[in-house]
Amino acid sequence: MWKRIHSNRDPRDTLYSEIHKEFGSYFAIAGNAARRLAGTYPKFILACMIVLMAASFVLSFTVFHKPAKVQTVEVKKVSPVEDGFSQILRATANIRESMKLKSLVDSLTAKRQLSSEDSTLLDSALNRLSIIHHSLK
Repeated sequence: MWKRIHSNRDPRDTLYSEIHKEFGSYFAIAGNAARRLAGTYPKFILACMIVLMAASFVLSFTVFHKPAKVQTVEVKKVSPVEDGFSQILRATANIRESMKLKSLVDSLTAKRQLSSEDSTLLDSALNRLSIIHHSLK
């Protein structure tokens, strides 16, 4: 079976502590540089922030603004129960009609000789059966 692997790591070690341990000096250097820059040019930093906020405001209402698409929703007043019953009734009617047509086809094919009227009746019955068969799929 599988051999268990035991971890002997210190539970106080987390991802943040390991990243801080590895890259902490670089973050400290960047933080000190940003602090010196903000202390040296505070008005410039404030002006940049205001310009960026104004540009964001203008862009959000012009370039990035997408008008809402108005969708007309057709509301059906038929309840799902009535729709289900109508589907059941339609399927029942199709099954009854197909049973009648199959008995007609069986009686016509049992004849030895078909008249022109019988041929036409057989052709129309087979066409109707194929239409019913495709509507049930």
